[in-house]
Amino acid sequence: MRYLLDVNLLVAWGWSDHAEHDRVAAWIAQMKRARTVKLLSSPIPELGFVRVSVQRAGGRIAPKEAGSVLAGMLGTLGSHHVFVPDDFPATGWPDWCRGAGQTTDAHLVGLAAKHNATLATLDQAIPGAFVLPALAVDG
Repeated sequence: MRYLLDVNLLVAWGWSDHAEHDRVAAWIAQMKRARTVKLLSSPIPELGFVRVSVQRAGGRIAPKEAGSVLAGMLGTLGSHHVFVPDDFPATGWPDWCRGAGQTTDAHLVGLAAKHNATLATLDQAIPGAFVLPALAVDG
């Protein structure tokens, strides 16, 4: 299985104070144990991670530092990580993409499909994407 990591997933994974950090970290760990899984990144989610990380820190970190955090995260994936170029044109749109707020999601779904992958996200409103499962609660 191949998953293209969405911006929201990267941000949650990268920052331990994020509400969904444990959920994403557990899923990433599970994917790393699976021999055949590849986790993909591409320019848009990577840039989104840097932008959101700098914004959420209120300017206390610079883009260079956020980029270093991202590089460290992706480095922990080892051979499970694949960087894919953003080589999907922005000229055709699925019917469900009806507004500006859905364009990046639609593009990433198409990019993932082009690379035989599925977009992995926390966003339940993206048709065709894989939404990470909730954490199992012990007890």
